[in-house]
Order: sequence, then structure tokens, then C-alpha cells
Amino acid sequence: MLTLSVVATKGGVGKTTLCANIGGFLADMGYRVLLIDADIQPALTRHFQLSHVAEHGLTTMIQRGVLADDCISHVCLPPENFRGDASVLNVRGGFLHLVRSDTQRFDEERGVFTYDSALQDWLSNRLDRLVRIRLAIRNEAVSSKYDVVIIDTQGAVGHLQDAAVNAADMLLIPAKPDIVSAREFISGSLLLIDRHESAGNMGYTIPPMRAVINHYQNTVDSKTITQHIRDQFIQLSGKVTVMDAMIPAIAAFPKAATAQVPVHWIDPGKSSDIMHRLMWELIVSLEGKFTPNHKGELQVPTKPSALEPDTDLAREA
Repeated sequence: MLTLSVVATKGGVGKTTLCANIGGFLADMGYRVLLIDADIQPALTRHFQLSHVAEHGLTTMIQRGVLADDCISHVCLPPENFRGDASVLNVRGGFLHLVRSDTQRFDEERGVFTYDSALQDWLSNRLDRLVRIRLAIRNEAVSSKYDVVIIDTQGAVGHLQDAAVNAADMLLIPAKPDIVSAREFISGSLLLIDRHESAGNMGYTIPPMRAVINHYQNTVDSKTITQHIRDQFIQLSGKVTVMDAMIPAIAAFPKAATAQVPVHWIDPGKSSDIMHRLMWELIVSLEGKFTPNHKGELQVPTKPSALEPDTDLAREA
């Protein structure tokens, strides 16, 4: 079982979009995927239509240290209102399950949503807060049910993010090519490295870290800042590798979010090519494999990925 945590110390860089589309892609390839919304602002929880809503969610999973069926909701793919041709969608037996974020509350008196700090407060008083997510998912009961676990995190350093990092085999960091986001990416990545290398004194190691350029535009500024991000490898202690695959700023991604489906379903041409290149580089064992609705030819990369995670993705679609 492969566990991937998508992290950033800044909000608005596309973590949830990445989680949703990577999860949808892998499910369409035939893999059993569990999404965990470990963000107090439950964007991933709202991204897909659910066919089954579990009674509990993130808080119960973490406090128990066990992932049980009453914390697992089921994603409906394709959703009931999907208007496209669904004849070749989700036909390989894969699925998406979701542990919902349950820290948001609606204040009826004020008419606004608020965020309950009870889980963060609970974690702050636990000596084992680093391993609470790991405890819940790193066991035979979970690994026998899922091939991949994808964890969405809050856009800030905190106990939930720490627990998500410690549960992961791999970290994926989205970086937007604008100067403010680029500076935050560099400083945030350094903070993340320093914060979790300090946990090495307790026997923990930081997982391999991959950065992906997200919301890329074909402009001089975007190209310049992208190169600046790529040039920070040494400054980032050689810990963060920037992927060759980039995600451009195209309309298909918000359209897919509106339709509550993976982006390669909305656009089986260009967007599907983008997701295939990203996933082939991220998980080497997927190279040369296509989703059922993929259109057009896409060459297998000639340069091998720098990371070949030891996973149980041997169950073929």
C-alpha cells in the first residue's frame, strides 16, 4: 500500500485539486483508493458526490487510532447527474473511499461556518500525536482493503499536517509559479524539512519530497519563476525534487470540480495527457498504462523517475 500526503504551508496552491484528480485517476486505473481529508477546511470532503456518508470521520479515526467502516464514506463515480458518456468510466473495478473532515460547524446564530479546534487541542495534549494517522492506516486491516491512501492536509504547519507527513511514504508539494507562492514554497519547504528532521531524534525520517509546478502559464514570468523554483534543489538541502511534469492553468480543472469528476473524464485529450505524464513520473510502475477513456498517443518517458516507491501497486487493473 502506498501512502501519499499532499502538503504545503500555504493555502490556495491546489492541494485538494491534486488529491481529487490523482485519486480519481488511480481509481479509474482499477486501484482501490482511500482519500483522507485532514484539512480543517473540508474542501476534499465536498469535492465529490458521496453515495454513502459515514456516521463519523477524521476526528473519530484519529482519536481511536483505528480506521473502521463507520468512518469511511463512499464516492459516487460517476455521479448521478453526470451528463457525459460513462460507458468507459470506472470500469476496471477500482473505487474511491473517503474519510471526511468533520471539524467544520455551522453557527446557526451567526449564520456562518466555524472550525472546531477540538481535534487540534486533543492532539496537542498527546505525546503520540505524530503517529495518530499512521496508527489508523498502517496495519493489515487497511492495507488489505486499499492499494493507495492519499491524504489532503491543511495549508499551515500544525499537528494534523505533522501526523499526515509521518504517515506518508511520499510527500507531494504543489508550487505555483508566481513570486509570492514561490517564496512561500521555498520557506515552507525549509520549515517542513527542519521540523521533521528534528523528529529524527525520535527515530522518524522525512519521506521523499516531490514538488509539482501547478497552475503553470506560458508567460515569461511563469517560466522565470518556474526555473527559479527548480534551481532551489541545493538550497532545499537536496531533499525536494521538482518533477518534470507540470500542471497548466487550463479551464478543464475547475470544470471537473464543478462536475464532481476527475479532470481526465472532462477532457480525455490534453488534460488526460497531463495526468498520465504526472502519474507516470510519480509512480514508475504506472508507466505505459492508460485509463480506459484516454484518447491520443502519449509516449512513455525516456528518462526514468528519480523515485521508485516500494509499494504494493502490483494488483493489476
